Amino acid sequence: MPEFAITGGIGSGKTTVAKMLVAKGAALIDADQIVHDLQNPGQKVYESIVECFGQKVLLEDGGLDRQKIADLVFSDPKELEALNKIVHPAVGKEMAALREKYASEGRIVLIDIPLLINSEGELSREEYEFLKGKIVVDCEPEIAISRLITYRSFKEADARARIDKQATRDQRNKHADFMINNNGHEESLNEQVEACWGWMQSLVKGKSNQ
Repeated sequence: MPEFAITGGIGSGKTTVAKMLVAKGAALIDADQIVHDLQNPGQKVYESIVECFGQKVLLEDGGLDRQKIADLVFSDPKELEALNKIVHPAVGKEMAALREKYASEGRIVLIDIPLLINSEGELSREEYEFLKGKIVVDCEPEIAISRLITYRSFKEADARARIDKQATRDQRNKHADFMINNNGHEESLNEQVEACWGWMQSLVKGKSNQ
């Protein structure tokens, strides 16, 4: 079954769009959710992170302090590399299992890949070139910052720093096979998601309208 990727900068509303496509019938593979699950106490990834970074990344209840980890790795490339070496192989294995499951069910697979495009403006993995289509959720940076402050309790400086670490809008958009503008107009978003789902179905049927 053809696979599609969905991506977008932090605060773009990518997760909202992905949920809307799931409601229409897509089977979602959410890399962030997989990471979250693998970092729960008792999981091998959790144990490896604690071994690597120490007790300072733990909350009082024994869970990982994800914000502290984010603060550590986004300010130190070596720490980020160490974290990626722990997380990426485990996530890749879990994603492969889900892809096989959904493909066997004949479902349209939507893979949520936040870092589909790297900071150099290229696909972060060669295999992403073979995806059936790449959906980019785009919005103005100031709108993204406002969302991060309002809904995710970011400080403005932190929000801007996270955005600056990612690919630029232009870098992401040039890779888009289908782009969704999510600057906050609900009616327009609904229409765009409907059009996107129709486009995905047309590609699956071999009748691309692009």
